[in-house]
Amino acid sequence: MERKIWSFIPALLIISLALLPITAAAADPAACPENLISVSGSGEILTSPDIGLATFGVQTENQDVKAAQQENARIMDGIISTLVAAGIPRDDIQTVSYTIYPVYDDNTLPFGQKIKYYQVTSMVQVTVRDIARTGEIIDIAVSNGANQVSSVGFTLSPEKEKSLRAQALTEAVANARYDADVTAVATGVTITGVKSVSVGSVYVPIYYDNRYTGAAEMKTAAVPTPIETGQITVTAQVSISYLIR
Repeated sequence: MERKIWSFIPALLIISLALLPITAAAADPAACPENLISVSGSGEILTSPDIGLATFGVQTENQDVKAAQQENARIMDGIISTLVAAGIPRDDIQTVSYTIYPVYDDNTLPFGQKIKYYQVTSMVQVTVRDIARTGEIIDIAVSNGANQVSSVGFTLSPEKEKSLRAQALTEAVANARYDADVTAVATGVTITGVKSVSVGSVYVPIYYDNRYTGAAEMKTAAVPTPIETGQITVTAQVSISYLIR
């Protein structure tokens, strides 16, 4: 009798183990995925910038590195003081680079090892919140000793960026929904809700106009430096999964 009981137990175990995956699958939501349509949408807003970014500086040369540094500092201090007097807050003037570069005499042997002079370059970026004054600010800097202009750029103030960001995102969501609706009609399903939304980066570029690089020649300009701000595009991306039936 005991042998019959023990031979019956393995059969029960096999049946029980066979039923376990079915029970687990029924309890696992992942095994019953929802029907979805997943789409991406983008939005673009073309606008005029309202902030100017002018990057310029002073380059001095001298056989004595300290003398080159002192001359550079004297000229740059004068430029900054003049800009502040012209209404640019000090917080809107930022040093972006400072370099000391030895220039070697190529005619010396061996391999031009003798230093001919030192070149000291300091650059600042000025944020011009009245964008119409960007050319004027460059002229003021050049008239007071700036001999380098590395770039002139244009971007958006935080207030304008926030407003256009909302517009770009709204357009991106609308475009995503349009694609989802077209897909739903084409496949014969109905959208019943939103499962998830993922917002990508909102990109606000800086438009650069580098036609004015090399400011030494501007000192003799008889008219204000012309600056054209152009336009920039604010873009946004979203990914949305819609529930369907």
